[in-house]
Order: sequence, then C-alpha cells, then structure tokens
Amino acid sequence: MSRPPRLRADRDPGDNWAVAPDGTRYWGAFGAAGLLAHDPERGILLQHRAAWSHHGGTWGIPGGARHQGEAALAAALREAAEEAGAPASALRAEAVHVLDREVWTYTTVVAHVATPFEPVAGDEESLELAWVPVDEVAARELHPGFAASWPLLRDALGLRPALVVDAANVVGAVPDGWWRDRAGAAARLVGRLEALARTGVAAEDWELPLHRWFPRIVAVVEGRARGVPSAPGVEVVDAPGSGDDAIVAQARALAAAGHAVTVATSDRGLRARVDEVAATRGAGWLLDALPDADQRG
Repeated sequence: MSRPPRLRADRDPGDNWAVAPDGTRYWGAFGAAGLLAHDPERGILLQHRAAWSHHGGTWGIPGGARHQGEAALAAALREAAEEAGAPASALRAEAVHVLDREVWTYTTVVAHVATPFEPVAGDEESLELAWVPVDEVAARELHPGFAASWPLLRDALGLRPALVVDAANVVGAVPDGWWRDRAGAAARLVGRLEALARTGVAAEDWELPLHRWFPRIVAVVEGRARGVPSAPGVEVVDAPGSGDDAIVAQARALAAAGHAVTVATSDRGLRARVDEVAATRGAGWLLDALPDADQRG
C-alpha cells in the first residue's frame, strides 16, 4: 500500500499533527510514544515501516500518537499491542527516554520481555516485524529518529536496576510508634513503595542515563511483620529466619539474573555483606525518595 489509510472521522484528538513555529510537523497532537521491547534471547522487536509512512521503508519500533489524557507508558503499550500484537502481560517496563521538541515529545519505553511472544502485524503500518539481535540493529536502515537514540538506548539495556529494601531497618528509622504494630508499619512502607514503582525514579537520582527508571522492587520483612502481602510492582519476601540472610540471598539472586542491585539499609554489617553484589544506600535516602503516604492514589 503506497498511500496512508484515511483518518477516521471518530479518531481520537491525539491522532493529528503538532506544528512547531517554523512549520515542522510532528505526528501526535499530544506527543507520541513507542516501545523498545528487549528479549535477551532474540534481541529487539523492530518494525519495517510501510512505504506511505514518514520515512517509509526504514526500521523502527512500534509506536504512535498518544491519545488525549493518555500517559506515555500506556500509549507505548497500546501502540505495541495494536501494531505488533505485543501483550502487555509479557512485558516489564524498565525505563523511559524522552525526546523533547518543546511543542512535541516522543517517549521511548524500554521494556524487558518477561514472557516470549511472536509479533503479529495488526494494521497497515508494518511491512514486517522481526526480532533483531542487538548487535545487528545498527546494520538495518533505521528511522532517523530511532537511529539517533539507539546508541544511548543500547547502552542502557544491560542496566536493569533492582531495589532490595531492608523493611525493618527503613521502618525503624522513623520513631512514629511502628513498634506497636510492626505489620501495619511494614504495610504502609509497601504502600509507599508501590507508589514509587508506579511513578518510577528520576534517572539522575540513581546516576543512570535516560530520563526515568522503574526498578524491580523487593521488600524483605521479618519477625512480626511477616505476612504483609505484595503489591503491584513490589514483591514482599518473608524472611524465614534472619532478615539479613534473606536480604543477602535476594541481592545475590537479582545480581545473578543481570540486575544492577541497590540495597536500602543503614545497617553497617549488612552493607558489608552485600558489598560484592550490590550498591547500598541508607534508609534516609529511600525515605526521601518515597511519595508521602497521603499521595499514593
């Protein structure tokens, strides 16, 4: 097909152009977003763009205009599902990179493929879809925008930050009566960690590239705090015995799985034990980074 399909009359307001003062047009009245899906075994999911599209015939990532009121992460996942049949349940968002043209932004969502899937073209925007090994991506004729950002994105693929939280130590850093209800105090901490998982962390706060990261979060609880349920984006691990032993085990397992691990604790002995596999930050650092309890909604 050499011509673009007609725009539907009932299309979302976002399916339109953003126009810069110099007349340059960008697709997506509210900006655009795309998904960089990384499968450690197969590489990057690339889309061979239809001839009628902007820079048709080049290779890029599934993506498109954000809908009115739609978050960039949601837009990237929606577009990848529509254009490539990528199931959101198979993906874990790890970072975002934002290209800002003042009147328009393009957000690249870097996602780890947790469950392998086969892409299926769902519309007329793709000539083909393919998993391309990371080392072979640059050899393709890439969309200019993707080509410009690819070196930075590639370098970020292996970072995969993870946060292991010494819940007892972090809760104990604030004398708010936590000792009267240890499980309740741990649950409140998990709630704040859930908010952090949802909003992500600024890259500069973790000395990372790109703009925002969504670290894997594991909270280790012990003693009378055990039994607190996990939350979206937060895995709660009950320590069967020593909390420190469980934290060391979690840090080692995550590091072995390819994550760059940070352990949040002010316990000097524990920090020395995880020194070979993880960076460490104090409880105050984490508490400063967490949203307030009344801002979790």
